[in-house]
Amino acid sequence: MSDQRTALVLGGGGITGIAWEIGLLAGLAEAGTDLSAADLVVGTSAGSVVGARLATGEDLGEMYVRQLAPATGETAFRLNRATLAQFGWAMLRSRGRDVEFRRRIGALALAAEKAGLTPTEQERLDVFDAILGGKDWPERDLTITAVDAGTGEFTPFDRSSGVPLLSAVAASCAVPGVYPPVTIGGRRYVDGGMRSAANADLAQGYDRLVVLAPIPRGFGPMASVDAQVTGMVSRVAVISPDKASRTAIGKNVLDPAARAPSAKAGRAQAATVAAQIADVWTG
Repeated sequence: MSDQRTALVLGGGGITGIAWEIGLLAGLAEAGTDLSAADLVVGTSAGSVVGARLATGEDLGEMYVRQLAPATGETAFRLNRATLAQFGWAMLRSRGRDVEFRRRIGALALAAEKAGLTPTEQERLDVFDAILGGKDWPERDLTITAVDAGTGEFTPFDRSSGVPLLSAVAASCAVPGVYPPVTIGGRRYVDGGMRSAANADLAQGYDRLVVLAPIPRGFGPMASVDAQVTGMVSRVAVISPDKASRTAIGKNVLDPAARAPSAKAGRAQAATVAAQIADVWTG
């Protein structure tokens, strides 16, 4: 096992995706499989928050307990119908060209910010600063994904990029039309999930791979998780919310009120997939 390299890929899925992933990871650790020791952690959107906290050494049990706190005073954002319609129009006009699709989505995000339809960039940075507690990149391999809003180019960040961890995570979570793009090196960046829900192909070359995917399917030219991992590695497990978890998550993944139920559902689901994960990770 010593020469078998492991990778943990954490996909996007909003506030509820963060909670579900943390609940699942906590439940798996209790069952005897601690994925937090992965050689590589890849985080996209919600997964960037979970991945950054794990990789910088935050205690998984404490992370889980925090998900259970009441959502008093927190605002429930959502992707409204108008924004979703713009996503669909961008997909049609892009005609399957993935970079063009992402460029159009980036333009949508910049326009929403200019129109005052999103919080300010500083407000969002303050949110993630509170979550990360001033932590910087760990020594271990952590990759955070984002998309250049101006060009549509996919951009993975790691400690060698020279980008603050706070900025990378905030950018990866910048859902277009809901939250503002994040400024890095004079460029503006949006949600890494605009390229793929999990960007699992960044774990190419690793021997054992576990993907936690709150949203496993792609939209338009966005690659699905299954498409990315097919033929990539012999030992792989892709875990998505089961029926109970989907019920807990509900229809709005950006609703803080669904955080605690999603975390509890993820922890309960861990019992049903623990053997499968253990076989991939250590079998």
